[in-house]
Amino acid sequence: MAQYSPGIYRLVRWTVKTLYFGPKGGLFTIGEENLPKSGGVLLAPNHVSYLDPPAVCCALGRTVHCMAKEELFRNRLFGALITNLAAFPVKRGEGDTDAIRKTLALLESGEVVLMFPEGTRGDGETLQAVNRGVAMVAKRTGAPVVPVGITGTHLVMPRDKTRQARRSRMVVACGEPFTYKEIATASSEKENREIFATELQTRIVALCRSNGLDLKTSER
Repeated sequence: MAQYSPGIYRLVRWTVKTLYFGPKGGLFTIGEENLPKSGGVLLAPNHVSYLDPPAVCCALGRTVHCMAKEELFRNRLFGALITNLAAFPVKRGEGDTDAIRKTLALLESGEVVLMFPEGTRGDGETLQAVNRGVAMVAKRTGAPVVPVGITGTHLVMPRDKTRQARRSRMVVACGEPFTYKEIATASSEKENREIFATELQTRIVALCRSNGLDLKTSER
């Protein structure tokens, strides 16, 4: 069974950032100092394009472990490649306890894990509701949550295939980290989840707007 390979990860990260993102308009990082240099970290970005996971991985110096849809692992060669690149499978549309267990273990062992709060790609106009799983992971691990605003990828590789792809500056902007415990001060767990979701949405939207993507927030 293939395992994550730090050497392959670093090589592919440099190659993709230089040879793919460079000619497409360039990939830029803002606020990487907000990413803790050690310990478990939960990255929580908006999701507007298939390019978002590689953009985050290429933009940041620490290794980022990404959930990837289970279907991508069915091809043995491609599955082995992305496993070497620190990806692990998740079953979409259902509570995947194995993927959650893997996420918790990675965070508790001091790794960086990417979870898209929306769960799937948005339309580039509205930030969808925050998935309850993100709040649960943040609460159970106590790991700092780093909100991330991704801009430009939706222009280079649009979700809507009828839209023409174009060259664009792409930005991965990291906000200040916060923990579930710091902001979840209500008496009920339901209220705390709402507080967490609202705070996370607000921070992601602000990061996107400061870099040219004027997202709205959806009703939860």
